[in-house]
Amino acid sequence: MNKTLKTMKKLFVSMALIAITASCTAAGNKQQTAAADTHEEQATAQQPAAQSQQEPEYEAVAAPDFTLNDINGKPLALSSLRGKYVVLDFWGSWCPWCIKGFPKMKEYYQKYAGKFEILGVDCNDPEQKWRTAVEQLELPWLHVYCPRSSSKILEDYGIEGFPTKIIIDPKGQVVEEIVGEDPRFYTLLDSLFK
Repeated sequence: MNKTLKTMKKLFVSMALIAITASCTAAGNKQQTAAADTHEEQATAQQPAAQSQQEPEYEAVAAPDFTLNDINGKPLALSSLRGKYVVLDFWGSWCPWCIKGFPKMKEYYQKYAGKFEILGVDCNDPEQKWRTAVEQLELPWLHVYCPRSSSKILEDYGIEGFPTKIIIDPKGQVVEEIVGEDPRFYTLLDSLFK
């Protein structure tokens, strides 16, 4: 997954550079005809108002499935959450930025209740410390424990920093990965659910 995401990012950057170059070339061409202008106006007028409510476009990359034990010690598979948006939140009680972000995450979890699920994936904590942190911080969403022996999950998702939030669409495709406590995460949730 890590290599796939890096390849996808490189491809996206390359495509953006090509689009910018093509745009600059087209802007330099001053021989646009009135027919082209008329066609563009007609196409714009025919676009339905609902188009602005379409889902954002993104490169489809399947989120690797995994199964870890939840807070009650029962196996929970990521694939069992298909059909709704899921935010994977890779965190640890030892991570001050993770803890600092929880109040805003709680606010958005309440704001868009039922529209998405958060699956907290604890990393690098002793199991009892994880359980205590979830209880003391009163985190209302789903949680799984990722023991160090399950580090393949971190590799599959290319986790290089904490917190890392990965948004997955209802079909199980990765929408976005956000590393650190970034306001862009909440802007993206607003754009998905408003």
